[in-house]
Amino acid sequence: MELTVYLAGQIHDNWRDILKSEASDLNLPLTFVGPMGNHDRSDNIGEEILGKQPNNIFKDEAASAINNLRTEILMNKSDVVIALFGDKYKQWNTAMDASRAIEKGKPLILVRPETLHHPLKELSNKAQVVVETPQQALQTLSYVFS
Repeated sequence: MELTVYLAGQIHDNWRDILKSEASDLNLPLTFVGPMGNHDRSDNIGEEILGKQPNNIFKDEAASAINNLRTEILMNKSDVVIALFGDKYKQWNTAMDASRAIEKGKPLILVRPETLHHPLKELSNKAQVVVETPQQALQTLSYVFS
């Protein structure tokens, strides 16, 4: 058995690369997908495909349509979603992706520090598992294969 894991969460650091490396070290049969990790490309993909937009609102609308298409396809192909909430960045896209996973009936592992317990209590209650670190999420998936 092999699982495809959608990694939802902020794209401003290398948490995905660390998790992928740790999964590889454990020889877990996991394939990882997620949002576009190149922040500039994500912001500019609308203009890259559709050409220069008249203003930043139209630029954002064009990019979000294409990013949402990408997310929809990859999340649909995923077996499980790991959604990482951290303290450092705004987490609007993570909340949206976690909510979409729940709506789609995808198993959700929510990663959030204790400091975010209160603001994420309803979302946490809908997740299959809530952990505090990406490593705990990986250990949870490892258990599936034991």
